[in-house]
Amino acid sequence: MKVVFPGGREQELLPSASVEELLELLPENERRQVLVARVNGELVDWRVPLPPEARVELLTFDDPAGREVYWHSTAHIMAQAVKRLYPEAKLAIGPAIASGFYYDFDVAVPFSPEDLERIEEEMRRIVEADYPIVRQEVSREEARLWFAERGEKYKVELIDELPPELPITIYRQGEFVDLCRGPHLPSTGYVRAFKLLSVAGAYWRGDERNPMLQRIYGVSFPTTEQLEEHLRRLEEARQRDHRRLGQELDLFSFQEEGPGFPFFHPKGMLVRNQLEDLWRRKHYSHGYQEIRTPILLKRELWERSGHWDHYKENMYFLEIDGQPYAVKPMNCPGAILIYQQRVHSYREFPLRLAEMGLVHRHELSGVLHGLMRVRSFTQDDAHIFCREDQVKSEILGIVDLVDYFYRQVFGFPYHVELSTRPEKAMGDDRIWELATSALREALEERGFDYRVNEGEGAFYGPKIDFHLEDCLGRTWQCGTIQLDFLMPEKFDLGYIGEDGQRHRPVMLHRVIFGSLERFMAILIEHFAGAFPLWLAPVQARLLPIADRHHAYARELQERFSRAGLRVEVDSRNEKVGYKIREAQMQKIPYMLVVGDKEVVSGTVSVRHRSRKDLGSFAPEALLEQMRTEIANFSLD
Repeated sequence: MKVVFPGGREQELLPSASVEELLELLPENERRQVLVARVNGELVDWRVPLPPEARVELLTFDDPAGREVYWHSTAHIMAQAVKRLYPEAKLAIGPAIASGFYYDFDVAVPFSPEDLERIEEEMRRIVEADYPIVRQEVSREEARLWFAERGEKYKVELIDELPPELPITIYRQGEFVDLCRGPHLPSTGYVRAFKLLSVAGAYWRGDERNPMLQRIYGVSFPTTEQLEEHLRRLEEARQRDHRRLGQELDLFSFQEEGPGFPFFHPKGMLVRNQLEDLWRRKHYSHGYQEIRTPILLKRELWERSGHWDHYKENMYFLEIDGQPYAVKPMNCPGAILIYQQRVHSYREFPLRLAEMGLVHRHELSGVLHGLMRVRSFTQDDAHIFCREDQVKSEILGIVDLVDYFYRQVFGFPYHVELSTRPEKAMGDDRIWELATSALREALEERGFDYRVNEGEGAFYGPKIDFHLEDCLGRTWQCGTIQLDFLMPEKFDLGYIGEDGQRHRPVMLHRVIFGSLERFMAILIEHFAGAFPLWLAPVQARLLPIADRHHAYARELQERFSRAGLRVEVDSRNEKVGYKIREAQMQKIPYMLVVGDKEVVSGTVSVRHRSRKDLGSFAPEALLEQMRTEIANFSLD
């Protein structure tokens, strides 16, 4: 048999050889780094026989797919340890996630921190035993009987829901058996350094009507040094958690009366409005026109758009005058209705309609997470109607706009991914190929190295996603461009071309912030609540030393406010050192101390939250410095 590696190098093997036999040809130090293989595009275990013609990639922990397998296998090791220590525990699911892994268990008594320590100790024994992790394909009946006899009701439920054509596989390591698609590491000894991080309640399948399970989170790495660095980053992330900072800085809250629906406080609105104001200024200067569409629209609209078939489980419904309505989960059908109000000419194109649109989506209570995952949020949508020959230039314009916001304003590095036609897609192959090629060509013209996500596009068209990277190295998918030839067809949209005939426009969907709420959460954590001067809800706080200095402080406040700055006075009867510490805790960029000397000289003593004491300034000189920082979007 012939094996072809990336780059074209070939290797001859005996028929029915496995990845394990292929690895025997590598030096020991290289062989031990390989965790899993991708064969003809699919991940496989070491011991699975290779096909006669095999294109093989050998993946390590540095590869996302290799890392996922490493974490998934560690989840199985944790489940084995739990079953040894708590035999009555019922197994649910244990996937790898973006930052490690978890496993859900049904237990009578919730796990404690001491329990996690015991589980870790047992995991170490399992790792030291170096059990082979063996894949076995079984019949549906055999698998169902095996798990049913052991009272594993969640596994039985999963088996019953698997498509009949899908083979059933289990994985064994020592005495432990789990239902799993795999693939996995060759043995438990491959896991070197691990840590169980926390335990939380989680409803089975995220549905509050189902039993509450105990979810144990963990992470693992090939070296202790990697684990320690990860734990350091986790602690830093905990300190930056937007939910804690949002409360401490009085930005937003959530109430029992509206779970998943954020309440923005005055300071939070100041931050939000700064983002919206910048967004509007930049979009107006780039030829966008702003619109506003209703939150409630008739169900028949969502049936026509296709959202009903593909998205109804995430929508809210009600009746008005006996007719069914839906709360909009997306803004695009509203923009289409505005487009349809009159006849359009090719001379108007491209027509760029932008909307800060409030949308609602039904999220299960188990997945809600601060501003990151809510049931009500604002999308900075735009829908562009254009001719086919304008598509690439419009995509390039959006790419440049995204770059302005991410890199120039906020200093975020970012990477790009292209997602292609999903399995449940609308439209024919020709339209999808045309749309995908347009996106690909635009990315290549801008020189992007991009990743292709096969089958992960929207149901109506392929898309480009922008993933920004924060100061902790975490990535967040925010901006997106979706090319849509189908929605104009479904709504019979048209325009009068240069030839006087009716033609079909192309529609582009795009966001930059994505969810404004989520983008705010990312900014809070990225800046640890210390917003740049232009974005800070309070840009300066005046700190009079004594009552006799209050009049001068008020005079300065009025002067700075007239200049467009957000300034407040701390007039409490407290020592100035205490006031400085309070302002520092509130992440206020500038603290302006005024006492006898400042009153006499007509100056202010300036302290910055990160640059510390800056000395004495004339008010006008400080105003000029702050204006320059704001105009340049300084990140300090």
